Amino acid sequence: MTTHPLTGPQTPGLHLLYVPSVVVLITFQGYFSQYLFNTSPDLRPGPLTFRENAIFNGLLVCLWWTYYRACTIDPGRFLLSPSSDKNDSDKAKPNQSKRFCKKCQAPKPPRAHHCRHCARCIPRMDHHCPWTNNCVSLTTFPYFLRFLIYTNVALVYLSSLLYTRLSFIWSDRHLPSYLGPSLFSLISITLLCLANFCTFFALFILLVTTLKSWVVNITLIEMWELDRHNSLISKISSSANNDYWTDDFDPASLSRIEFPYDLGFFKNMSQAMGTSNPLRWFLPIGGGGPTLADQKKGGLGWEYEENGFNDWEGMWPPPDMEKERRAKHGGWAYKHQEQQERPDDYYYGGNGFGGGEDIKTTFERRQQEDFARKQRVARLQQLQGQSGIIGELEENEDEREWTGKTGWRNSEGDRLWDYGVDEDEEDYVAREVVVGEEDDDDVPLAELIRRRKVLTKQDDNS
Repeated sequence: MTTHPLTGPQTPGLHLLYVPSVVVLITFQGYFSQYLFNTSPDLRPGPLTFRENAIFNGLLVCLWWTYYRACTIDPGRFLLSPSSDKNDSDKAKPNQSKRFCKKCQAPKPPRAHHCRHCARCIPRMDHHCPWTNNCVSLTTFPYFLRFLIYTNVALVYLSSLLYTRLSFIWSDRHLPSYLGPSLFSLISITLLCLANFCTFFALFILLVTTLKSWVVNITLIEMWELDRHNSLISKISSSANNDYWTDDFDPASLSRIEFPYDLGFFKNMSQAMGTSNPLRWFLPIGGGGPTLADQKKGGLGWEYEENGFNDWEGMWPPPDMEKERRAKHGGWAYKHQEQQERPDDYYYGGNGFGGGEDIKTTFERRQQEDFARKQRVARLQQLQGQSGIIGELEENEDEREWTGKTGWRNSEGDRLWDYGVDEDEEDYVAREVVVGEEDDDDVPLAELIRRRKVLTKQDDNS
């Protein structure tokens, strides 16, 4: 079992315990502490005052309400029209990458990701939080942020109440034990202090991380994508003669892409909180949040304003080299598939079983192809320890097929899987260059077949 700071223990079945665990923790710290303070006269300075009770219980009401909203607000659902795939193709910009979700069987809008827990594409997905059993997304972020804020404020206030009583215990440490607090009171206040410290430490870091990313309008997933992009740029610049990419991708054509959605603090927070009124950002009731726009009208959730730092809009996310390589060639089994689709004269010299020279020429050609394939496999195995690509090659007679995942990990060891993203669902359509038309002779046969299926599907839908 592994543990991630955002997604928690990665053991199947434990997702049913996350929300009840949070409820138990809030109840213990919020109400058992009041029971202890108000019923233990041996704990100085005595029961809570009316003012202390009012403040503490008021914070608890805000905490409960914001947590309920963070758990129950729908994270968003894209409702696509049947012709959306064709419309998206018409709107393609030069070199713009289009994404298609294989599980939703629909185009994927910018900044959306397919959540493996919610089983759908989520607009502006930040991560899936098991402690709320919900995605932190375009529609749920304000409620998640308010929950973190009120929880941290309540924990700070509880810390002040605990500190007051601990200071009296410390000052009376030289008195006889029968004049001090009872054993039950000492054990209880110790457990409360430990729970308060651990909870505040974890949630304060989460609050700072959340604010830090959303103040600049970048999600945790996009931070991961940016780290991967910067890592790839640095690797290409440090080894310009990378044999692995020379056959299928020119490293010189990959330039640095700036993160395009940072519009400034106020615009960023206004977009994230759904209002430009700062007074409503932190209201537990009536604060509201952004809503996913209607597809026909367009707007938030379907498109996002960019800062203009890149050459054109729509360049984010940066290219995933391995996925684009597989999209271009139809997978690692492309060579095997292409050979199966060629006529017999490819193997036997062009006229039945042919003569001896024809068979020899064909054999030498296949031998060269096998040797080139083995070289690519060897380069991949060598690259696994250098570029962060994790995968496995399975050999089935003459077919070698890629069966692993693009498991690049950032400096903290996180993968997209750790944020709740289904890494297998996304199919990258190769970046389009609309300056001129491609020569069909240069396009792999598997890619031509795939394009024909897509066009047929578009015509059926329209």
